[in-house]
Amino acid sequence: MPESNPIPSFYFSVIFELLPQFSVDTKFQSVTGLKVTMETESYTEGGQNKFKHTLPLRSGYENLVLKRGLTSDMSGLSMWCNQALEEFVFYPANLVVSLLNEKGNPLKVWYISHAIPLSYEFSDFNAEENKMVIETITLKYNFFKELPVPNF
Repeated sequence: MPESNPIPSFYFSVIFELLPQFSVDTKFQSVTGLKVTMETESYTEGGQNKFKHTLPLRSGYENLVLKRGLTSDMSGLSMWCNQALEEFVFYPANLVVSLLNEKGNPLKVWYISHAIPLSYEFSDFNAEENKMVIETITLKYNFFKELPVPNF
């Protein structure tokens, strides 16, 4: 029977439909940008001075931002970003973001369509601090949708 408890956000996976894909390409510190908003247009009705009508136009999606600790492992995702941003060769990719339960089974799944890299950056290097280097990948995508997940 499904539980109605809120789902914790710390156990998740990200899987790209890219080749090659290595194990480091599914592990991230954070994922942000699963957000859709409705663009609207105001319409003023003649003779109606109390309010304006608001008409929906189209949906808009925020950029997806993926963060992870930098490793020396080979990464297909890094190669994909570099190919797009340095050589201007774009291969849009689909990806799946899943929130997982304690057994690693998906509880909620989102399919992200037609993503391309917009930026690829690394956190500052500072000899006065003992911090990990964080790799940040920003993606533009067409849309996302939640996929149904069977109950385990």
